[in-house]
Amino acid sequence: MNSVQQQEIVILGGGAAGWIAAALLAKRTDRRHIRITLVESEEIGIIGVGEATVPILTHCNALLGIGENDFIRSTQGTFKLGIEFCDWGVAGNRHFHAFSDYGHHVDNVSTHHYWLRLRQSGDERPIDDYSFAYAVAKNNNFAPSDPQNSRYHHAYHFDAALYARYLRDVATGLGVQRIEGRMTHFDLDGASGNIAAVHLAEGVKVPGDLFLDCTGFASELLGKALDTPFVDWSRWLLCNSAIAAPSKRTGALMPFTRSTAHAGGWRWTIPLQHRNGNGMVYNSDLWSDDAAREALLGNLDGELLAEPRVFRFTSGHRKWFWNRNCIGIGFASCFLEPLESTGLQLIVTGVLKLLRLFPQRTINPVLRDEYNRITTIELERIRDFIIAHYYLSRRPEPLWAASRDIEIPDSLRHKLEIWKASGQIALGDLESYMEPSWLAILLGNGVVPARYAVAADLYPLEQIRKGMEIRREEIIRSAQAVTSHQDFIDQYCKAS
Repeated sequence: MNSVQQQEIVILGGGAAGWIAAALLAKRTDRRHIRITLVESEEIGIIGVGEATVPILTHCNALLGIGENDFIRSTQGTFKLGIEFCDWGVAGNRHFHAFSDYGHHVDNVSTHHYWLRLRQSGDERPIDDYSFAYAVAKNNNFAPSDPQNSRYHHAYHFDAALYARYLRDVATGLGVQRIEGRMTHFDLDGASGNIAAVHLAEGVKVPGDLFLDCTGFASELLGKALDTPFVDWSRWLLCNSAIAAPSKRTGALMPFTRSTAHAGGWRWTIPLQHRNGNGMVYNSDLWSDDAAREALLGNLDGELLAEPRVFRFTSGHRKWFWNRNCIGIGFASCFLEPLESTGLQLIVTGVLKLLRLFPQRTINPVLRDEYNRITTIELERIRDFIIAHYYLSRRPEPLWAASRDIEIPDSLRHKLEIWKASGQIALGDLESYMEPSWLAILLGNGVVPARYAVAADLYPLEQIRKGMEIRREEIIRSAQAVTSHQDFIDQYCKAS
């Protein structure tokens, strides 16, 4: 098939969204039939703070054939086994959202039901004691879990700017054409209303059949060119600002992200090889920028390396993620605040869904409607998970009190009611966060159900106690054999 007959895919915007999309599309489509062009401007740049991820990034890298050690070395990255939550719920509370479970089902009963039965008998061991990932992470250790007997998953921390450059090399190596330039205007087809081409400041015209908007919050194509309405979720997710700054890394290299609640919001700490990424997330109507800055700078572990930057955001999404012949990837289509590191997750899942529903030059609206349907459900499930972190808090300060007073979505209310009444996690379709994740947040915030599964009474209490103790001791013993996170990086993937 010659170039005239090729389907033209145009990606506007680089950064993680643009280059993940470009690389995955180039790797997973027949390049004889499809030509991919990415337009980005060095003038615009990207938000280059430390980036935290979830395990789907390991799947993305595997699809692209990226060697993990080379990737970590090139992005000055580190490994992540979960998120440590400090002072959430109440001051002094600490719990861990691990990328692992709490043990295998026994007679089709989840381990946490046996834990709940022990708790009712007076055993006060936290649920985290039965998480293999937590046992490894709390000692600042790391090694990939044996794929033949996987006990936990891992994700990454990395420098966002270095990550974009790394993916750019991967994508251009796969045949993606890069054009440097800033879009000045666009052409819409008079009959269909589709985007026909984008025009650059240098006078270049880039026509296309399918456009991916990867321009971040600006949403130049999906939002501005096609005037796609925005669905505002700020009534549920009250934070609207973040202030971020890098600092010199001190102390042991943590294999986890730390999230610390404050009077007016929460602070992230993302450990990289060469520095820490730090940020404060807050509501600017309830906490001033100056107060947030003071709280951030007053809690840095090391020397400040650059002036803090303030970002404004509104949680929500475009009414359609795919409108006409344009698909928004990443922040161009949706944004959920930084909690739980969902940004890159939604970029990857957005592209993977597109690959499953990839259109011909003439777009079948059935594919577009299905993409919008499943993406909306996926995002609503993640939204509920994030709302729960705030809604369950018992902190007295204005943000936390206001978060308790919101009228939560019916889907989240249903989950919480089922949990409190039965100890069951009522998972719906297209959930990103499965039972262990919900358990970590619910039990970590002290939300203990009224009962446990009746089948957990089939075994004598002492037998359950002995079985749980065997698991706990085996976790401790095995975790102690794992090398330190620093030593693993020094041996296999230390950045120059």
